[in-house]
Formats: sequence, C-alpha cells, structure tokens
Amino acid sequence: MNIRIVLLLVPFFITGCSTVSNFSWSKLSPTNWFGSSLELNNAGLGAISAVTPMEEKALNQTLNGDYRLRKGMGMSNGQVTSYYEAMNDDKVMLVFHGNSSNRVERIEVMDKSIETPKGSHVGTPFSDLYQKAFDVCRVGTEDDSGKVLCRSPESSRITYVFSGEWMGPSEIMPSDDKLKVWTISKMIWQSK
Repeated sequence: MNIRIVLLLVPFFITGCSTVSNFSWSKLSPTNWFGSSLELNNAGLGAISAVTPMEEKALNQTLNGDYRLRKGMGMSNGQVTSYYEAMNDDKVMLVFHGNSSNRVERIEVMDKSIETPKGSHVGTPFSDLYQKAFDVCRVGTEDDSGKVLCRSPESSRITYVFSGEWMGPSEIMPSDDKLKVWTISKMIWQSK
C-alpha cells in the first residue's frame, strides 16, 4: 500500500472519523516529527499560562532552552511593566508581558512554527479563517497601527494580527476583498 495513503488514513483509525475535524494536518510535516512544538491555546502557550511567574528560570524551563531570553521594562497605562523577549538569533519570536502580580498576562507569538490546535499560525491567510471582518475584527492602534486585529474563532483569549498591503488610511478597515490575502503576522494571547 502506498505510504501516503497510510499516513492519510492513520488519524481516522487512531482517533475515529468524528475528531478528524480538530486534527491539524500540518502536524504530519517532517518538521514536527522530532521534539515537541509549542501550541497556543485558550490556556496559554504550552505550559505557560496566567499562573506562570514572570521569571527567566520558569519561562526557560517551559521553552526547553529553545530561545534566548532578554528582559525589558516598559510603560502601559501609566504603569511600569516588565516583559521578556524570546530570541532566535537576533529575531524576536515571542514576547511575554507581566502583570502587577508578577505573572504572565499577555503573550505575543511571531514564531511561524507555533500553531493553535486547529493549525493557525503566523502566515495563515485571512481567507482561511474568515469570510468577513464585520463584528470580528478591528483596526489596530499604536504598535499595531496599519494592521487589523481579529478575534480567533478558536478562543476568546487569542487575537490574530493581520498585515498586508493597503493604500488607505491606517485608521480605516480595508475591504474584505483586500483582507482575504492578508496574513497573520502575530498571534496574541491574553489571560483575561
């Protein structure tokens, strides 16, 4: 029997036909065969959640040392906040923001290898997830100016940031026809 057919049928035999709709076919990719990749879901990123301390040791342990962490401080709503950037070479792949209780409150994902349970990742086109932006998306502001932010259909805690070409003003939402070719440039998880 052809090996491709076997690989396509394995999920049916293992999990049953009814759960295949929740299966991400991209998980069969050879890049996912070795090691465990992180998944962004309603609870957080892998084992990093709202109860994870904003400490280098705790974050590094969960990230398996796959990234180099760099600590920083910033301002949000007049409050001093801390964050950790997870770097791969010189590129920021993840950003962890803390709250006043020194716990993870927000995670920004720019690493293309991290997916949601249904396979959404940085690079996924708008048209794969949505038909229309109405009542689901909003225009980005501040750091996300010129982008469009949409609630994930998978979780109320996850927001997708879409980027693409747009010649109009940054405070106006592009048409659905334009948005369909925009892609996820960042995924954001919020603890609440």
